Amino acid sequence: MILVGLTGGVATGKSTVANMFKKCGAPAIDADLLARQVVEPGKPAWRAIVKLFGKTILNPDRSLDRQALGSVVFRNPKKRQQLERIIHPRVARGQRRLVRRIIKRKPHTVVIYEVPLLFEACVDKRVDKIIVVTADRETQIARLRKRNGLSRAEALRRISSQMPLAKKRRRADYVLDGTTPRKTLAKQVSHLFRQLQTLS
Repeated sequence: MILVGLTGGVATGKSTVANMFKKCGAPAIDADLLARQVVEPGKPAWRAIVKLFGKTILNPDRSLDRQALGSVVFRNPKKRQQLERIIHPRVARGQRRLVRRIIKRKPHTVVIYEVPLLFEACVDKRVDKIIVVTADRETQIARLRKRNGLSRAEALRRISSQMPLAKKRRRADYVLDGTTPRKTLAKQVSHLFRQLQTLS
């Protein structure tokens, strides 16, 4: 089995690329989905977050108000680090559990692990290969404004809270441009998947 870390900047097209790999037959694990599961109401991570940030970051149904939480942590690097220390170890445990399940079913497969903060959370040390999905800054801003309803200033804050894309590119084994037309990008992913299969 080969575990491939898929990362990039915010709104560069990581999920689109992950879905293309899934269509090629690669099992995919989504770190964001795991992160949402570990912070469900009543779970230990949820309790730790409420204790740290207070009840103002909760929705009426007691789930986390991700927008309210985001507006706090993207303005305060220390708070963001505290939040990451609560979430990241639990996400790592969930990822390892899912990989063990996949290996039982498909011992020689290419597993795609989509992790926005792959380098920031030191996940790069736990994967065999790294794919970075890039996009120019204006595309990132436009996508964030459309997708999340953010102002330009808020979008820029989110982008600058992550490691610069140029630095991620330098540490990648493979780089894909998330602004490439969909059909061409799908062909590139398919070619890369076949390449990765030879390593598994």
